[in-house]
Amino acid sequence: MAWTAPPVERKQEPVLGDERTMLEGWLDYHRETLLMKCAGLTAEQLKLRSVEPSTLSLLGLVRHMADVERSWFTRRFLGVDIPFLYSTDASPDGEFDDVDQADAEADFAVFRAEVERARRAATGHSLDETFIHSRTHEKMSLRWIYIHMIEEYARHNGHADLIRERIDGATGD
Repeated sequence: MAWTAPPVERKQEPVLGDERTMLEGWLDYHRETLLMKCAGLTAEQLKLRSVEPSTLSLLGLVRHMADVERSWFTRRFLGVDIPFLYSTDASPDGEFDDVDQADAEADFAVFRAEVERARRAATGHSLDETFIHSRTHEKMSLRWIYIHMIEEYARHNGHADLIRERIDGATGD
């Protein structure tokens, strides 16, 4: 039997709570929304591109967001020197461009692992804690990362809506 993206039990986004609860809850809601857009699709369906010349696909979005989680929480906030997952000098957009031979099941596991790593990276740190962005040299806060990540997922979840509808007509949520 061919692997399919697993179903997702998405928790309702928080409507009450302190700032940290709201930021973490909304980020998790958007993380789960991306996975919901993929649920039930085969690896081959996840690799289908949106429209030429774009290389955007649902699997590419999952791979991209795994790299984004790693980049902001681990590489930048914690300052850990680890490589990107899919992007290289030879293929700077590898998360999107190199999905044809990708292992979707493994990439979903990587995504989940990077989300867990991001959660651990933020645990015990104040939203006001700062770091210096390695490329722009701007001083930034953990709060900014949460807001940016929510925005990043929201934008890409819109892309995922359109790609999923193109694949099998599914819409909503």
